[in-house]
Amino acid sequence: KDEIRTLQAVEQGMKNHDIVPVELISSIAALKHGGAFKCLQELLRNKLVKHDRKKYDGYTLNFLGYDYLALNALRHRKVIKGVGRQIGVGKE
Repeated sequence: KDEIRTLQAVEQGMKNHDIVPVELISSIAALKHGGAFKCLQELLRNKLVKHDRKKYDGYTLNFLGYDYLALNALRHRKVIKGVGRQIGVGKE
């Protein structure tokens, strides 16, 4: 649950930032700094976000993270129930 909120916070922060700072992610997700850091490490381990330290310490959303958010939104709308095992067969 907190990981999804953190992922959504990264998405919200990317509207105004290329690299979203950890403090902004914590405030948008309404989590404490330690809780947000723990969730970001889990998302990083699953390759849903990318850690960037060029200008400052922050995170960006990967395509896999966008896909996860889209599937989660479709699941909440009850459009899909699950995903099958076959990949690359067709769109039917």
